Amino acid sequence: MKRRVMVLALLLDALGEPPPLLHPVVWMGNFLNWARRHWRAELPGARRIEGAAWWSAGALVAGSAGLGAARLPWPVQGVLLKPLLARRALLGAAGEVAGALAAENLPEARRLLAWHLVSRDTADLSASEVAAAVIESVSENLSDSVVAPLLAYRWGGLGAAALYRYANTADALWGYRTPELEDAGKCAARADDALNLLPSRLTAGCAALAAGLPGFAGRDAWTIWRSDARFTSSPNAGQPMSVFAGALGVRLEKRGHYVLNAAGRSPGTQDVWRALRLARWTLALAVGVLLLPARRRRRA
Repeated sequence: MKRRVMVLALLLDALGEPPPLLHPVVWMGNFLNWARRHWRAELPGARRIEGAAWWSAGALVAGSAGLGAARLPWPVQGVLLKPLLARRALLGAAGEVAGALAAENLPEARRLLAWHLVSRDTADLSASEVAAAVIESVSENLSDSVVAPLLAYRWGGLGAAALYRYANTADALWGYRTPELEDAGKCAARADDALNLLPSRLTAGCAALAAGLPGFAGRDAWTIWRSDARFTSSPNAGQPMSVFAGALGVRLEKRGHYVLNAAGRSPGTQDVWRALRLARWTLALAVGVLLLPARRRRRA
């Protein structure tokens, strides 16, 4: 049944996102923003406890809601799983930025990048830096927004998928090393790191295999993965990002944070289109792995 649910959810994802009022990830974000406004602790230790308490409350609700839907008919579960995925939204947003770059409209490319894909300031990014940021976002979020929730569902049903999506959303909103969030967001950041250890590496492995297709540098994908995956502060983001950097032959750099494939060339618009092609093949392989039948133990 789980395989049918996953296939239906992926097919429904082609239709786009549900309205915000009906979107569970929007509900999660609203709760997290509301909780943040109610933080009161001042000392670092108290902030960590308070942040962990609020995170746990939301996780309990999200996981319980998913568990409550586990007995529903499989088509209903497919409809409920769909909003926890964001394949079309991710690839569509990247395509919009690439279109603006192709039209040599750098201000619009910067605006779309900030609106859809990154939280950093994009006002002074060059066209090459915008292209790099898109490739980074596509590779990382392919794991976060598609592979990871599918893997969570395959492992633990809707409860696990909802819990994963909540944890990932909490990290996106709280997981920053700023004076306000460094302590209170510690639990959110650590939980997201733990939950993404496996899906990020599954995504990276599938991307490295997909890089064997014509138009990519398959050997470099494996080489840069082995050498550069650890260069990001996150234990997971660098996994698929380094593979994409090697496969595309480009240098991916976030100023003051990391450089992946330092010997690569500066990326351009065509590299964004190539990254989208690689992402589609990567996802096809990952879905194929996740749809494999589970092994059943033989009875003695």
